[in-house]
Amino acid sequence: MHGYSRLGNPRAAGSPPSSPRCRHGRNKNAGGRGPKQSIVEKVVVLLISVVFKRRGVLLFAPLLYISGMLLYMGSVSFDVVSLKNAVVVVRKRSPPGSLYRSPQVFQKLWPYMQAESNHTHNFLMTVWNSKVHQVWKPCISKDTPKEGTALPQSNGLFIIEANGGLNQQRLSICDAVAVAGLLNATLLIPIFHLNSVWRDSSHFGNIFDEDFFIHALRNHVNVVRELPGDILERFDNNISNIVNLRVKGWSSPAYYLQKVLPKLEKMGAVRIAPFSNRLAHAVPSNVQRLRCLANFEALRFSNSIRILADKMVDRMIKSSSHSGGKYVSVHLRFEEDMVAFSCCEYDGGEEEKREMDIARERGWRGKFRRRGRVIRPGANRVDGKCPLTPLEVGMMLRGMGFDNTTSVYIAAGKIYKAEKYMAPLKQMFPRLEMKDTLATAEELAPFQIGCS
Repeated sequence: MHGYSRLGNPRAAGSPPSSPRCRHGRNKNAGGRGPKQSIVEKVVVLLISVVFKRRGVLLFAPLLYISGMLLYMGSVSFDVVSLKNAVVVVRKRSPPGSLYRSPQVFQKLWPYMQAESNHTHNFLMTVWNSKVHQVWKPCISKDTPKEGTALPQSNGLFIIEANGGLNQQRLSICDAVAVAGLLNATLLIPIFHLNSVWRDSSHFGNIFDEDFFIHALRNHVNVVRELPGDILERFDNNISNIVNLRVKGWSSPAYYLQKVLPKLEKMGAVRIAPFSNRLAHAVPSNVQRLRCLANFEALRFSNSIRILADKMVDRMIKSSSHSGGKYVSVHLRFEEDMVAFSCCEYDGGEEEKREMDIARERGWRGKFRRRGRVIRPGANRVDGKCPLTPLEVGMMLRGMGFDNTTSVYIAAGKIYKAEKYMAPLKQMFPRLEMKDTLATAEELAPFQIGCS
């Protein structure tokens, strides 16, 4: 007999009992133990349960961020798998914009450049619009001290060492003038650091006009050529005995007033070496005016440089007579040290990598081999940190509207693999000149010794 169901649905008399296997499936505790879960299954279930909880999501967010950064930096990339003749081919897919492909682009554009040559309006004829000049305003205020106004008593001697290339040295000089005025200090003619990369032994007077520099600043900052006698005696005739202050990069004027000025007043002289990038960009207007005064008025090239420069400009104007004496001057930054420091890769393969490793070690002695330092050429290119090749500069100029009749002057040091990289630029601009083609070997000879 069958028992009575409280729901009023007694089991049919002919219905067989359910299978033990099915009963086991409906009730884990009945009829024995279930199958064991593998470790992987347990981990997956645990991760899913954690992710779907509020705290779990917060914990999982950093992992997502790190994964995204790795993908962006190129540490992790997806493989492209394809079938070719029944063989699986696996290729690494580089992030967009991470490879140097300008030569391939040039080959595709060159026929169009040839077709447009001499048939379009040269941008050179209209680029210098007089309306543009109307918005330019001098950064030097007319409210300058009157001629002969005596400067207040100096708080001490300010010594700096300008490091880097010529551009960095010029910026350091302008910053030094601004800081000297801020501290009411006497500025020693800046010392040029002998850099292991440029190996240029030039002094301030070899490049700039010292007399003019001192005269132009006479109503703003007192400048001296040599260490005063009392300072020499105080420091045993050795400039190295003068304390060298370690000033962090882009320091504010307030930092100099609070940290440097007290030591200057106490010791009578302070030194900051190196001085590159040691003053912030954003400074009060009175400090910025001194920067502008140094850059646009006080710093004038030495007489020998100005004489040769005037000759080269005259020759460039004559060679550009077809365009009314107008020409384009481009400062290429594709020297070996620039390419090496950028840590970018071009199309030179393993030979280029080996040369750049040697150049980095020669110029910066282990800086790029420090523990934790990772060089990512692809990420550098995506971020726009790679120097433009002469080919890329040429394509940019042609894209701006300068045709192949444009006279171009290239201002640059020794171009890395010049024969290879300069060829397409000369192809696009046959009227191309450099200092070696405008000046004779005899004219350049005096500047070859000790100058980069």
